[in-house]
Amino acid sequence: MESYRFYAGIDWADQAHFVSIRELGTERVEEKSFDHSGAGLGAMVEWLTKRARGRPEDVAVAIEVTRGAIVEALLERRFVVFAINPKQLDRFRDRHTAAGAKDDRRDAFVLLHSLSTDSHAFRQLNVDKPAVMRLREHARMYEDLKHDLRRLTNQLRAQLHRYYPQILALSSAADEPWIWDLIERAPLPERAARTKQTSVERLLRDHRIRRCSAADVVAVLKTPALPVAPGTAESARDHVMMLLPRIRLTRQQLDGVEVTLGRILDGMESAEAEIGGHHDVTIIRSWPGLGTIVSAMMLGEASIPLGARDYHRLRALCGVAPVTRQSGKSRQVSMRHACNDRLRSAVHWWAGCAAVHDPRARALYQSHKARGHTHGRSIRAIADRLLRDLVVCLAKQEVYRPELRGVA
Repeated sequence: MESYRFYAGIDWADQAHFVSIRELGTERVEEKSFDHSGAGLGAMVEWLTKRARGRPEDVAVAIEVTRGAIVEALLERRFVVFAINPKQLDRFRDRHTAAGAKDDRRDAFVLLHSLSTDSHAFRQLNVDKPAVMRLREHARMYEDLKHDLRRLTNQLRAQLHRYYPQILALSSAADEPWIWDLIERAPLPERAARTKQTSVERLLRDHRIRRCSAADVVAVLKTPALPVAPGTAESARDHVMMLLPRIRLTRQQLDGVEVTLGRILDGMESAEAEIGGHHDVTIIRSWPGLGTIVSAMMLGEASIPLGARDYHRLRALCGVAPVTRQSGKSRQVSMRHACNDRLRSAVHWWAGCAAVHDPRARALYQSHKARGHTHGRSIRAIADRLLRDLVVCLAKQEVYRPELRGVA
């Protein structure tokens, strides 16, 4: 990294941010605290600009977060911003205190001092393109809604297990829309026993359910109910009827976000087509198994290493690069936990699909299993190979072709 005239450190917080700045070659450190508000951030930017004598591009700013209002305000005003993992900053803090003392002033100073002496440990931040920012936000919304839907359906299943377990014989997870409609039509076992086969046939036809017949569903509904205490079934039913609208709304929002993600990706691909040639979005979407959700997560969360064709950083960010701890004769290789959890989940899904449908990935999985590796370790090996091949395609600017697999 090039040398800057000024180095600044910002210890950010929810209510106020403590800022330290020092000119290169001097020992004098100027410090000030600013509120987390529009006026406060504006005053902070003006204060730093004044200290830099009106040249914000000469100021290297160190901070622990990679995005947010404070980062965007600095980047917008042409400051050069660098981020560091809080765990790494904790190690740098030990340079200045053996007792483990910690406060806002000390953290801000440690940030600016570490950036001036160990710049290689920091990562420079840049303003993402609007389409990438929107893609990342919707991909995160999808993940959040998916977790909310799973939580609500788990609550529904727990209530059904209390008084209405025969419904779970039709859908063990209680996460299918036709089951929700069936529960609304027959919320109590006594009413379910009187359900007519014609109404069930209509329900199955509306939801296009073919794996079970109306007669089978009616037979399940006529199963004798659990013997429960008086009032138990009615109270559980009330809870279930409160859950169903929330489940439907979350499912509707989840489907809507998925459609929006597809439209954003289509728009990014169309913009690339106008430029001519193959570009990142087109290449990534050409890969088997990289559907809308996984493609959106990869492009939103890993746009920088993908753009730089940085395979080693990408595999570390996705959590597939192992961590080696060696001292003397002791050597231990373990799974990487310091990674992007959203990317880890997306890549795990991609590799899991490849292990089922791709002969090469299946052979790699079986070879790792034969060596005694766990399922997770074998899937990570597939993910590592897929990421390497993806970076090769991006570097060559070529869409997926089977013959490109395994090319170093």
